[in-house]
Amino acid sequence: MRRLGLTGGIGSGKSTVGKFLADAGGALVDADALSRASTASQGEATSAVAQIFGPEFLDAHGALDRARMRSLVFSDLSARARLEAIVHPIVLRGIAERAAAARRAGARLLVLDIPLLVESGRWAREVDAVLVVDCLEETQIERVMQRSAMTREQVQSVINAQASRRQRRAVADAVVFNNGLSLSELEAKTLTLVQGLAL
Repeated sequence: MRRLGLTGGIGSGKSTVGKFLADAGGALVDADALSRASTASQGEATSAVAQIFGPEFLDAHGALDRARMRSLVFSDLSARARLEAIVHPIVLRGIAERAAAARRAGARLLVLDIPLLVESGRWAREVDAVLVVDCLEETQIERVMQRSAMTREQVQSVINAQASRRQRRAVADAVVFNNGLSLSELEAKTLTLVQGLAL
């Protein structure tokens, strides 16, 4: 089973590309989905979040209060490290479990959708190839503002906290430039690039 690392900045279209690869037969493991599940109501990380940050960081349903945590993380860099120390081991375990299940099921390609692939420093060594979904920064900002309640400043702060476009492209074996493409064009370009990687 070959392992493809998929990454891209917020609003780049990475999740859409991951769906195209899954539809084409790849076994998709979404690290962001695992992270969100761990901090949802009854999630594995929520009790530790309440212990370390305080119960006010959980909402009325017992899930992570994302707006409150986002505000803290961007004003206190140590808060990000504390949150990652809770969530990352859970996500890594989930990835390993799903990768093992995909192998048992006979999957030929495992697609690891990892937003922080570049920032983590470990994943680029653990995959056979890296596919980066890239677009202009202004496109990222417009897409995220359209789909969420975040302001331009909030989106910009997320972009600034992530690896730069240049850093992501530097580790890429292939880059999908997702600017001004229709969904069908994006799908065709993605599948062509992945076929070219000879995974």
